[in-house]
Amino acid sequence: MKHIIYVLLLLPSIFFSQEKLEGVILEANNNNKNLVLPGANVYWLDSTVGAVTDIDGKFSLPYQPEYKKMVVSFMGYKTDTLDVKSAKSIKHWLQPTDNLDAVTIKSRKQATSKSYLQATNTFTVSRDELLKAACCNLAESFETNPSIDVNFADAVTGTRQIKMLGLTSPYILIATENIPSIRGASQAFGLSFIPGTWVESIQITKGSGSAVNGYESIAGQINAELVKPATDDRIFVNVYGASSQRMEINTHINTKVSEKWDTGLYLHGNSHNAEHDVNHDGFLDMPKYDQINLMNRWQYTNPEKGFVSFINLKFLNDEKQTGQLDFDPKTDKLTTNAWGSEIDTQRYEVSGKFGYVNPNIPYQKIGVQAAFSSHEQESYFGLNQYDITQNSLYTSAMYSSIISDSRHKIKTGLSYTYDHYDEFLVAPNLDSNYERTESAIGAFFEYNYDNLEKLNLTAGVRIDHHNLLGTFVTPRFHAKYTPWEKSALRMSFGRGKRSANIFAENQQMFATSRTFSIQNANGNVYGLDPEIAWNYGISYLQGFNLFGRKADITLDYYKTDFTNQIIVDYENPLEVNFYNLEGKSFANSFQAELNYNAFEHFDVRLAYKYYEVKTQYRSGLLDKPLVPKHRFFANASYETAPKENGGHWKFDTTFNWLGEQRFSSTASNPVAYQLPDYTPTLSTLNAQVTKVFSPKFEIYVGGENITNLRQSNPILAANDPFGANFDTTFVYGPIFGSLYYAGFRLKL
Repeated sequence: MKHIIYVLLLLPSIFFSQEKLEGVILEANNNNKNLVLPGANVYWLDSTVGAVTDIDGKFSLPYQPEYKKMVVSFMGYKTDTLDVKSAKSIKHWLQPTDNLDAVTIKSRKQATSKSYLQATNTFTVSRDELLKAACCNLAESFETNPSIDVNFADAVTGTRQIKMLGLTSPYILIATENIPSIRGASQAFGLSFIPGTWVESIQITKGSGSAVNGYESIAGQINAELVKPATDDRIFVNVYGASSQRMEINTHINTKVSEKWDTGLYLHGNSHNAEHDVNHDGFLDMPKYDQINLMNRWQYTNPEKGFVSFINLKFLNDEKQTGQLDFDPKTDKLTTNAWGSEIDTQRYEVSGKFGYVNPNIPYQKIGVQAAFSSHEQESYFGLNQYDITQNSLYTSAMYSSIISDSRHKIKTGLSYTYDHYDEFLVAPNLDSNYERTESAIGAFFEYNYDNLEKLNLTAGVRIDHHNLLGTFVTPRFHAKYTPWEKSALRMSFGRGKRSANIFAENQQMFATSRTFSIQNANGNVYGLDPEIAWNYGISYLQGFNLFGRKADITLDYYKTDFTNQIIVDYENPLEVNFYNLEGKSFANSFQAELNYNAFEHFDVRLAYKYYEVKTQYRSGLLDKPLVPKHRFFANASYETAPKENGGHWKFDTTFNWLGEQRFSSTASNPVAYQLPDYTPTLSTLNAQVTKVFSPKFEIYVGGENITNLRQSNPILAANDPFGANFDTTFVYGPIFGSLYYAGFRLKL
């Protein structure tokens, strides 16, 4: 990387030492006015030498006699190729495209779009895709996406856990509008704290991702873009009700305050207070809960001066209760009268983003963002107590521009992160208090080369100084090559480093009778060393026509190798042991995906995934528990043609098949509490039907797990919750069975 930076710094001096061709680019118009065109691209044909016109429309290009043809292009204008015989100054007028013959091209926008152009393996999940399922919160927004696996973390809290490339969410950088948001104390439940109706789109990046966004990502990055007050509906109401007696309401109220200011008030509430015990084990199949979530969002837009900014104020209160049916927290809390759990969370957030784009030189951009959050959780699980408070500050500043011409882009900037953790525990073998402060300041530089034809590469590096992890360098590299039409061959590699929050990330372990042990290695976080991993990937995307209809196929393979990992060892059924990796730990992921527009308005998505995720435990190199080696996914969606009033129908169904998954060992348990080595295979079917009456009103009905699959005994030793063998973490499938829901959306 050092050599790349040297080359980049030397390029301008090399260019300027040569003979130059100078000129000016103007707009051809009927008013006989010489209107200059700043930001136009000027480059030599079949070369990498080019420039961009300045604020006065002027350019300067290195000239050599072998350069014969110069290309001039600008968005909204016809591209011209000029014959050049000498370094004589050039004045050229570009023709606006509105003077050209009009060509109308019709194409239906895909609900999930993949790029053939960018270097990273990123795809965008639009709002249309999110509406294919209920998507009550961000954790439930991936049901129709084969790249993200969704499962329950345990049998009592109802927490949905996502995985990418075979690794759990702590190894994924999850951001809200490029500000890291689901991390630390919010890692276990944070995905359920972002309502689905607040999400405008989701960008999912496989692999290590950009160095700009931080050093923590290992398996991938997920960024949720929120709805904007200036473009969201003035009033939006979504009401949802499920057969489980879950109720939810979302209301958006957006107002234009002035010519440049817009504001939105977003209200979310959900409640579930029914008691269900379908498998008759004496425990609630899903927790009782109430959540209130508020956001006030301000947007300032000044396109004339190039300014845009957002200010967000958020408040969350989330209360969960679970456990045995006859548990009453007023009399049974932290007693052996009955086993129960309560998890109460309050969270405050304030964030701001400021962006500036030079109106005269649009490739020059400045972005500044800052976010503060306070997260407080008080909880207990049977006799185990766990409280955590995290106060966080995140700031970053970034400058982006080009070098020589728009094919060479750079981003550079600084970031600062501050986290203060205060944890209180009452659990076997653990100290009562864990308190620490983490702070990191970093600088990043990212170079992107795009020849606008076949090659696009991004090389990034950041250097960070962390008060506990020291000073370290994080390199990231992504490249895309187009071997032929409608194709994209990508490769990437990158390094990630993170401090593991072993209690916050593994809260399901408290809902057991296990004892806990941290095998101290004199590290700076819980006595353990930081997690370090390298991720390598290759992906191929090919678009084609099948029977005259559009289709594409994607093949990708990713490998994650851990240099160090915090091992969470459940292999002794009476203990949970934490220790640094001693040996190998890796995750290999292969995915094949086919998207096909079978006929008008009917789309099919098929995917197969293979995982090999192994870790060196003290008992040997073993498959990671509860990770299926094989998974098959199918989704079909159909829309009828809209009528004059916009009315139409939408149909969507999703099928998932999961292969067997390894249970952590229960061999030393009494026979009554032993489990087989592997789970059975399982399959689920979800479906939704939406009737759109007009652009302003629609209703929807749907079903989850329509085949009524249920894991028969998800809780080990449910009959003896305070005994040594009680465990709620052996969950591989649905517990409740079929669930049906209905709702409506109103837009004004």
